[in-house]
Amino acid sequence: MNYQQTLDYLYKELPMFQRVGPAALKADLRNTILLCESLGNPQHKFKSIHVGGTNGKGSSSHMIAAILQSNGYKTGLYTSPHLKEFTERIRLNGVTISPSDVVEFVEKIKPQIDQIKPSFFEITVAMAFDYFAKNKVDFAVIEVGLGGRLDSTNVIDPLVSLITNIGYDHKDLLGGTLAAIASEKAGIIKHNGRAIISERQSEIESVFIEKANTLSSSIKFAQDQYKITASDNGVGYFNVQKIGSALCQDLKSELGGGYQMKNIAGVLSVVDELIEMGYPISREAIERGIAETITLTGLKGRWQKLGDSPLIYCDTAHNAEGITEVLKIINTIGYNKLHMVIGMVKDKDSHSVLSLLPKDAIYYFCAAKIPRALNAEVLAERAAVYGLTGYIISDVASAIKKAKSEATPEDLIFIGGSTFVVAEIEEL
Repeated sequence: MNYQQTLDYLYKELPMFQRVGPAALKADLRNTILLCESLGNPQHKFKSIHVGGTNGKGSSSHMIAAILQSNGYKTGLYTSPHLKEFTERIRLNGVTISPSDVVEFVEKIKPQIDQIKPSFFEITVAMAFDYFAKNKVDFAVIEVGLGGRLDSTNVIDPLVSLITNIGYDHKDLLGGTLAAIASEKAGIIKHNGRAIISERQSEIESVFIEKANTLSSSIKFAQDQYKITASDNGVGYFNVQKIGSALCQDLKSELGGGYQMKNIAGVLSVVDELIEMGYPISREAIERGIAETITLTGLKGRWQKLGDSPLIYCDTAHNAEGITEVLKIINTIGYNKLHMVIGMVKDKDSHSVLSLLPKDAIYYFCAAKIPRALNAEVLAERAAVYGLTGYIISDVASAIKKAKSEATPEDLIFIGGSTFVVAEIEEL
């Protein structure tokens, strides 16, 4: 098979959560364990950092990887889902896995695929582990796909586990309460391990403390270690204070948005743990990694600017907590009229998001080209309940084109509501 035939095989033959939803999930780690055993357990052949949470885990994973790269470490990075190309999921020092490596792996593992019947995600996880082991990485930063306890990535024994934030996402799969969701996310904390929790959430912090104590794992809350505030220099600049001592004024970040303050605190706390364990990381590497995260790792879709006159931004935020942070940024920007190109997926709580959106914006309701996409007309009907009105335009590209034609140079266009809407932006 060539590369395109290999991708077609992966997409069509293996159940993929991003496309079909919960039907693709497996209730245990058995398939991943069997796949890894057939490959000689590559997940045990490199040092890893495991990153989970509801919001911020992708940005945090990329920042940690960028810092390690900046310090000269050979660094693997596994994230999901991809936005444009499958190869975005697996990176080595910021460079995506080659199509030929994808083809070679799938051909090698095809007998196991036929026998084990794994999901798409289980195969991509095994591919990443095999690739990182083969390339003898110094560190691999591994982002959890969904949940934690039963996520396919949870067969590693990481140096540090980072949990960024807990919100109401995938309630049908992870539980209907924050405590239940937190318990699933806490599943990446390991026996005698080290756990960092990016922020204290009073109603659930005990879940993490009890889990860590049960496993004799150390646990630290990043906001107890660092105070991050917005700098007067503007968007993307932060003042960083390590509790008890000044650390850095005007720390620059390529990742704009106030929500990065929580992420940066968690990232810096993870770096502290690695240094304490004997892995040198310089202050210069930390500052460069945060300042050049996008450049070093190729991260896309996090408050990404796509155009001027009118201003155009996109963000992959897709739940109430994430959209709340996006709206905070929007409120800091000067514009005449707000245009919002919005699409969602069927299994998300669309009402919790729609109830937050501004009523004075012009909306362009659309749907990504995946089976999970919520019909644009249905989305518009739900939005109308909250006083949100606009255009119904089925496909993303046409919705963006319409927004651009309606907007004046002084307006702001926002594109989001779903990772899969952002993935279909041609300019991305």
